[in-house]
Amino acid sequence: MQALLKLSGFIDRINLLLGKLVMWLVLAAVLISAGNAIVRKAFNIGSNAWLEIQWYLFAAVFMLGVGYVMLKNAHVRIDFISSKLSPRTNAAIDAIGIVVFTIPLSIIMLKLGWPLFERAWATGEMSENAGGLVRWPVLALLPAGFVILLAQAVSELIKRLAFLGGHRAAPFTEFETRTEEELIAEELAKEAAQREQALAAATKAH
Repeated sequence: MQALLKLSGFIDRINLLLGKLVMWLVLAAVLISAGNAIVRKAFNIGSNAWLEIQWYLFAAVFMLGVGYVMLKNAHVRIDFISSKLSPRTNAAIDAIGIVVFTIPLSIIMLKLGWPLFERAWATGEMSENAGGLVRWPVLALLPAGFVILLAQAVSELIKRLAFLGGHRAAPFTEFETRTEEELIAEELAKEAAQREQALAAATKAH
């Protein structure tokens, strides 16, 4: 199990990096969209290539970020039901859902998506719009996204099984949710408490 948990940790680190990359892709999409709109309104200049790159970035955000969302446990849940169940019951339901739904779906979509990318790559397929972009990069996102989802599903399955078997304290990876300001305030409060304890000890000694 320890070897599997190391594999899970490796997958988690990759998806954390991809999550940070996706944040920059969101910024790039916003800047390109704003710049394209300004140029079109101010100078009456338009470009299908700039429009399509926005769509490509939008697709990249969703397909490359899917593993990050699963890792952060931020996907949709029926909270009013799961909140009433024990952690072990929720972990068992998660494990069954991953095995029955997530992993098979990822494999099916990977098998369906790969030929689309392969054909676009081989033929050099271009956009039907004048001045549009080559199609294979955006079509590559489909199999890539489901490989990422499949890998993270395996990681989450390992964690759920490890939790159920008593090898982990929590069924999923826990992340710090407090803001930097809250962490700083907590550190200052600890330092103040330590100073008060030291002062009280010094006073008592005298």
